[in-house]
Amino acid sequence: MKNDINFRHLYYFWVVAKEGGITRAAERLGLAVQTISSQLTLLEQALGKAMFTQQGRRLVLTEAGRVAMNYADQIFLLGEQLQEALNEADSGRIRLTVGISDSLPKLSAYRMLEAATQMDRAVRLVCYEDQFEALLADLALHKLDVVLTDREVRASSALKVFSHQLFESEMEVVGTPALAERYHDGDGFPGNLNGAPFLLPARNNALRGKIDEWFVQHHVRPDVVGEFEDNALLNTFGRRGLGLFFAPAALATEVEQQFGAVRIGKVPSVREQFYVISNDRKIKHPAVEAILAAAQTGELGAG
Repeated sequence: MKNDINFRHLYYFWVVAKEGGITRAAERLGLAVQTISSQLTLLEQALGKAMFTQQGRRLVLTEAGRVAMNYADQIFLLGEQLQEALNEADSGRIRLTVGISDSLPKLSAYRMLEAATQMDRAVRLVCYEDQFEALLADLALHKLDVVLTDREVRASSALKVFSHQLFESEMEVVGTPALAERYHDGDGFPGNLNGAPFLLPARNNALRGKIDEWFVQHHVRPDVVGEFEDNALLNTFGRRGLGLFFAPAALATEVEQQFGAVRIGKVPSVREQFYVISNDRKIKHPAVEAILAAAQTGELGAG
Protein backbone atom coordinates (compact mmCIF):
# COMPACT_ATOMS: atom_id res chain seq x y z
CA MET A 1 0.00 0.00 0.00
CA LYS A 2 1.50 3.31 -1.07
CA ASN A 3 -0.51 5.69 1.13
CA ASP A 4 -2.98 5.66 3.98
CA ILE A 5 -6.56 4.91 2.97
CA ASN A 6 -8.85 7.90 2.61
CA PHE A 7 -12.13 6.63 4.08
CA ARG A 8 -14.18 9.13 2.10
CA HIS A 9 -12.77 7.62 -1.08
CA LEU A 10 -13.47 4.14 0.30
CA TYR A 11 -17.05 5.17 1.05
CA TYR A 12 -17.55 6.38 -2.54
CA PHE A 13 -16.16 3.06 -3.79
CA TRP A 14 -18.56 1.21 -1.47
CA VAL A 15 -21.58 3.14 -2.76
CA VAL A 16 -20.54 2.59 -6.40
CA ALA A 17 -20.28 -1.16 -5.76
CA LYS A 18 -23.64 -1.19 -3.95
CA GLU A 19 -25.40 0.83 -6.65
CA GLY A 20 -23.77 -1.03 -9.53
CA GLY A 21 -22.32 2.00 -11.29
CA ILE A 22 -20.90 5.49 -10.98
CA THR A 23 -23.96 7.30 -12.35
CA ARG A 24 -26.37 5.76 -9.84
CA ALA A 25 -23.87 6.30 -7.02
CA ALA A 26 -23.56 9.97 -8.00
CA GLU A 27 -27.35 10.32 -7.92
CA ARG A 28 -27.54 8.72 -4.48
CA LEU A 29 -24.75 10.91 -3.09
CA GLY A 30 -25.85 14.10 -4.85
CA LEU A 31 -22.44 14.53 -6.46
CA ALA A 32 -21.18 14.90 -10.01
CA VAL A 33 -20.18 11.77 -11.91
CA GLN A 34 -16.75 13.28 -12.49
CA THR A 35 -16.28 13.77 -8.75
CA ILE A 36 -17.04 10.12 -7.97
CA SER A 37 -14.84 8.92 -10.83
CA SER A 38 -11.87 11.00 -9.70
CA GLN A 39 -12.25 9.84 -6.09
CA LEU A 40 -12.24 6.20 -7.25
CA THR A 41 -9.06 6.86 -9.22
CA LEU A 42 -7.40 8.33 -6.12
CA LEU A 43 -8.42 5.27 -4.08
CA GLU A 44 -7.00 2.88 -6.67
CA GLN A 45 -3.77 4.87 -6.75
CA ALA A 46 -3.51 4.75 -2.95
CA LEU A 47 -4.15 0.99 -2.86
CA GLY A 48 -2.10 0.23 -5.94
CA LYS A 49 -4.92 -1.99 -7.25
CA ALA A 50 -7.78 -1.63 -9.71
CA MET A 51 -11.14 -1.97 -7.93
CA PHE A 52 -13.33 -2.41 -11.02
CA THR A 53 -13.11 -3.71 -14.53
CA GLN A 54 -15.41 -2.65 -17.36
CA GLN A 55 -17.63 -5.34 -18.88
CA GLY A 56 -19.81 -3.77 -21.52
CA ARG A 57 -21.68 -0.99 -19.75
CA ARG A 58 -21.24 -2.55 -16.34
CA LEU A 59 -18.57 -2.09 -13.71
CA VAL A 60 -17.55 -5.42 -12.20
CA LEU A 61 -15.44 -5.81 -9.07
CA THR A 62 -11.96 -7.20 -9.56
CA GLU A 63 -10.60 -9.73 -7.07
CA ALA A 64 -8.95 -6.86 -5.19
CA GLY A 65 -12.26 -5.00 -5.37
CA ARG A 66 -14.12 -7.94 -3.81
CA VAL A 67 -11.62 -8.07 -0.95
CA ALA A 68 -11.94 -4.32 -0.42
CA MET A 69 -15.74 -4.60 -0.58
CA ASN A 70 -15.81 -7.22 2.19
CA TYR A 71 -13.84 -4.92 4.47
CA ALA A 72 -15.84 -1.85 3.44
CA ASP A 73 -19.07 -3.68 4.31
CA GLN A 74 -17.76 -4.33 7.81
CA ILE A 75 -16.41 -0.80 8.27
CA PHE A 76 -19.53 1.06 7.20
CA LEU A 77 -21.94 -1.36 8.86
CA LEU A 78 -20.09 -0.80 12.13
CA GLY A 79 -20.23 2.94 11.48
CA GLU A 80 -24.00 2.79 11.01
CA GLN A 81 -24.37 0.68 14.14
CA LEU A 82 -22.21 3.12 16.10
CA GLN A 83 -24.42 6.05 15.11
CA GLU A 84 -27.59 4.12 15.96
CA ALA A 85 -26.12 2.98 19.29
CA LEU A 86 -25.18 6.55 20.21
CA ASN A 87 -28.64 7.80 19.27
CA GLU A 88 -30.28 5.09 21.35
CA ALA A 89 -27.93 5.73 24.27
CA ASP A 90 -29.26 9.29 24.33
CA SER A 91 -32.83 7.96 24.44
CA GLY A 92 -32.07 5.42 27.17
CA ARG A 93 -33.11 2.53 24.91
CA ILE A 94 -31.00 -0.64 24.81
CA ARG A 95 -30.20 -2.11 21.40
CA LEU A 96 -29.89 -5.89 21.05
CA THR A 97 -28.72 -7.19 17.68
CA VAL A 98 -29.57 -10.88 17.40
CA GLY A 99 -28.77 -13.53 14.81
CA ILE A 100 -31.40 -16.27 14.64
CA SER A 101 -30.43 -19.61 13.14
CA ASP A 102 -32.74 -20.52 10.26
CA SER A 103 -33.29 -23.95 11.81
CA LEU A 104 -34.61 -22.49 15.07
CA PRO A 105 -38.41 -22.63 15.45
CA LYS A 106 -39.75 -19.07 15.41
CA LEU A 107 -41.89 -19.72 18.48
CA SER A 108 -38.74 -20.81 20.32
CA ALA A 109 -36.94 -17.65 19.21
CA TYR A 110 -39.82 -15.56 20.52
CA ARG A 111 -39.83 -17.43 23.83
CA MET A 112 -36.08 -16.82 24.17
CA LEU A 113 -36.35 -13.10 23.40
CA GLU A 114 -39.52 -12.39 25.34
CA ALA A 115 -37.67 -11.76 28.62
CA ALA A 116 -35.63 -9.00 26.98
CA THR A 117 -38.80 -7.16 25.98
CA GLN A 118 -40.11 -7.22 29.56
CA MET A 119 -37.22 -5.31 31.11
CA ASP A 120 -37.76 -2.02 32.92
CA ARG A 121 -35.63 -0.32 30.26
CA ALA A 122 -36.91 -0.13 26.70
CA VAL A 123 -35.22 -2.51 24.26
CA ARG A 124 -34.89 -2.26 20.51
CA LEU A 125 -34.53 -5.70 18.95
CA VAL A 126 -32.74 -6.01 15.62
CA CYS A 127 -33.06 -9.59 14.36
CA TYR A 128 -31.34 -11.26 11.41
CA GLU A 129 -31.95 -14.80 10.19
CA ASP A 130 -29.28 -16.84 8.43
CA GLN A 131 -27.51 -20.18 8.46
CA PHE A 132 -25.70 -21.13 11.65
CA GLU A 133 -22.17 -20.84 10.23
CA ALA A 134 -22.82 -17.43 8.65
CA LEU A 135 -24.19 -16.09 11.93
CA LEU A 136 -21.15 -17.32 13.85
CA ALA A 137 -18.91 -15.45 11.42
CA ASP A 138 -20.94 -12.27 11.91
CA LEU A 139 -20.79 -12.76 15.68
CA ALA A 140 -17.01 -13.11 15.56
CA LEU A 141 -16.87 -9.84 13.59
CA HIS A 142 -19.05 -8.19 16.27
CA LYS A 143 -21.85 -7.52 13.80
CA LEU A 144 -24.15 -9.30 16.27
CA ASP A 145 -24.46 -9.21 20.04
CA VAL A 146 -25.59 -12.85 20.27
CA VAL A 147 -26.82 -15.78 18.20
CA LEU A 148 -29.88 -17.86 19.10
CA THR A 149 -29.72 -21.44 17.87
CA ASP A 150 -30.59 -25.07 18.51
CA ARG A 151 -27.00 -26.32 18.58
CA GLU A 152 -23.88 -25.49 20.54
CA VAL A 153 -20.55 -24.54 19.03
CA ARG A 154 -18.17 -27.49 18.77
CA ALA A 155 -15.22 -27.38 21.16
CA SER A 156 -12.92 -27.77 18.16
CA SER A 157 -14.21 -24.57 16.56
CA ALA A 158 -11.53 -22.00 15.75
CA LEU A 159 -13.93 -19.21 16.65
CA LYS A 160 -13.64 -17.81 20.15
CA VAL A 161 -17.34 -17.87 20.99
CA PHE A 162 -19.23 -19.40 23.89
CA SER A 163 -22.44 -21.44 24.08
CA HIS A 164 -24.89 -20.89 26.93
CA GLN A 165 -27.77 -23.39 27.12
CA LEU A 166 -31.06 -21.65 27.86
CA PHE A 167 -33.43 -24.60 28.09
CA GLU A 168 -34.31 -27.92 26.54
CA SER A 169 -37.60 -29.57 25.79
CA GLU A 170 -38.81 -33.03 24.94
CA MET A 171 -40.59 -33.26 21.62
CA GLU A 172 -44.12 -34.19 20.67
CA VAL A 173 -45.66 -35.48 17.48
CA VAL A 174 -48.42 -33.04 16.55
CA GLY A 175 -50.85 -32.51 13.71
CA THR A 176 -54.14 -30.97 12.73
CA PRO A 177 -57.24 -32.28 14.54
CA ALA A 178 -58.16 -34.36 11.47
CA LEU A 179 -54.76 -36.06 11.44
CA ALA A 180 -54.79 -36.40 15.21
CA GLU A 181 -58.12 -38.23 15.07
CA ARG A 182 -56.67 -40.61 12.52
CA TYR A 183 -53.36 -41.34 14.25
CA HIS A 184 -54.05 -40.83 17.96
CA ASP A 185 -54.12 -44.36 19.30
CA GLY A 186 -53.13 -44.18 22.97
CA ASP A 187 -51.29 -47.42 23.73
CA GLY A 188 -50.63 -47.96 20.02
CA PHE A 189 -48.30 -44.97 19.82
CA PRO A 190 -45.82 -44.81 18.17
CA GLY A 191 -46.33 -48.05 16.24
CA ASN A 192 -49.52 -46.64 14.72
CA LEU A 193 -47.41 -44.00 12.94
CA ASN A 194 -46.06 -46.53 10.44
CA GLY A 195 -46.80 -45.10 7.00
CA ALA A 196 -48.11 -41.82 8.41
CA PRO A 197 -47.32 -38.64 6.43
CA PHE A 198 -44.55 -36.61 8.10
CA LEU A 199 -43.00 -33.20 7.60
CA LEU A 200 -39.41 -33.29 8.84
CA PRO A 201 -36.47 -30.92 9.26
CA ALA A 202 -33.78 -31.17 6.58
CA ARG A 203 -30.96 -33.61 7.24
CA ASN A 204 -28.52 -30.83 8.14
CA ASN A 205 -30.74 -29.88 11.09
CA ALA A 206 -29.43 -30.88 14.53
CA LEU A 207 -32.78 -32.47 15.41
CA ARG A 208 -33.16 -34.63 12.31
CA GLY A 209 -30.67 -37.31 13.34
CA LYS A 210 -32.45 -37.78 16.68
CA ILE A 211 -35.81 -38.11 14.95
CA ASP A 212 -34.50 -40.66 12.44
CA GLU A 213 -32.95 -42.69 15.27
CA TRP A 214 -36.27 -42.65 17.14
CA PHE A 215 -38.10 -43.94 14.06
CA VAL A 216 -35.59 -46.80 13.74
CA GLN A 217 -35.80 -47.71 17.44
CA HIS A 218 -39.59 -47.98 17.25
CA HIS A 219 -39.67 -49.67 13.82
CA VAL A 220 -41.66 -46.79 12.34
CA ARG A 221 -41.38 -46.16 8.63
CA PRO A 222 -42.89 -42.73 8.04
CA ASP A 223 -44.09 -41.47 4.69
CA VAL A 224 -41.87 -38.39 4.48
CA VAL A 225 -43.89 -35.98 2.35
CA GLY A 226 -41.64 -32.97 2.95
CA GLU A 227 -38.22 -31.97 4.29
CA PHE A 228 -37.53 -28.34 5.15
CA GLU A 229 -34.57 -26.18 6.13
CA ASP A 230 -36.99 -23.38 6.98
CA ASN A 231 -38.89 -24.34 10.12
CA ALA A 232 -41.54 -21.67 9.52
CA LEU A 233 -42.35 -23.20 6.13
CA LEU A 234 -42.53 -26.66 7.70
CA ASN A 235 -45.03 -25.36 10.27
CA THR A 236 -47.09 -23.70 7.54
CA PHE A 237 -47.44 -27.01 5.70
CA GLY A 238 -48.25 -28.66 9.02
CA ARG A 239 -50.99 -26.15 9.69
CA ARG A 240 -52.49 -27.02 6.30
CA GLY A 241 -52.68 -30.67 7.31
CA LEU A 242 -50.14 -32.05 4.85
CA GLY A 243 -48.44 -34.14 7.50
CA LEU A 244 -47.58 -34.73 11.13
CA PHE A 245 -44.57 -32.91 12.55
CA PHE A 246 -42.46 -32.59 15.68
CA ALA A 247 -42.73 -29.64 18.06
CA PRO A 248 -41.24 -28.82 21.49
CA ALA A 249 -43.56 -29.83 24.33
CA ALA A 250 -42.61 -26.59 26.12
CA LEU A 251 -44.38 -24.71 23.34
CA ALA A 252 -47.48 -26.91 23.14
CA THR A 253 -49.92 -24.09 23.92
CA GLU A 254 -48.39 -21.73 21.36
CA VAL A 255 -48.19 -24.48 18.73
CA GLU A 256 -51.89 -25.24 19.13
CA GLN A 257 -52.88 -21.57 19.08
CA GLN A 258 -50.75 -20.59 16.09
CA PHE A 259 -50.77 -23.74 13.96
CA GLY A 260 -53.93 -25.49 15.12
CA ALA A 261 -51.82 -28.57 15.87
CA VAL A 262 -52.66 -30.90 18.76
CA ARG A 263 -50.57 -33.53 20.48
CA ILE A 264 -50.67 -37.06 19.13
CA GLY A 265 -47.97 -38.47 21.39
CA LYS A 266 -44.97 -37.51 23.51
CA VAL A 267 -41.43 -38.34 22.43
CA PRO A 268 -39.38 -37.93 25.64
CA SER A 269 -36.25 -39.54 24.20
CA VAL A 270 -35.98 -36.82 21.53
CA ARG A 271 -35.05 -33.53 23.11
CA GLU A 272 -34.23 -30.19 21.54
CA GLN A 273 -31.73 -27.84 23.14
CA PHE A 274 -31.74 -24.08 22.76
CA TYR A 275 -28.65 -21.90 23.11
CA VAL A 276 -27.51 -18.32 23.13
CA ILE A 277 -23.99 -17.90 21.74
CA SER A 278 -21.86 -14.90 22.64
CA ASN A 279 -18.36 -13.55 22.18
CA ASP A 280 -17.84 -13.52 25.95
CA ARG A 281 -17.90 -16.34 28.45
CA LYS A 282 -19.50 -13.96 30.95
CA ILE A 283 -22.55 -12.20 29.55
CA LYS A 284 -22.42 -8.42 29.91
CA HIS A 285 -25.33 -7.18 27.79
CA PRO A 286 -28.27 -6.36 30.12
CA ALA A 287 -30.90 -7.71 27.72
CA VAL A 288 -29.05 -11.03 27.37
CA GLU A 289 -28.63 -11.14 31.15
CA ALA A 290 -32.43 -10.89 31.40
CA ILE A 291 -32.80 -13.83 29.01
CA LEU A 292 -30.34 -15.96 31.00
CA ALA A 293 -32.08 -15.03 34.26
CA ALA A 294 -35.41 -16.21 32.82
CA ALA A 295 -33.75 -19.46 31.76
CA GLN A 296 -32.32 -20.04 35.24
CA THR A 297 -35.74 -19.64 36.84
CA GLY A 298 -37.25 -22.12 34.38
CA GLU A 299 -39.51 -19.57 32.70
CA LEU A 300 -38.27 -20.34 29.18
CA GLY A 301 -38.86 -24.07 29.42
CA ALA A 302 -42.29 -23.80 31.03
CA GLY A 303 -45.07 -25.02 28.81
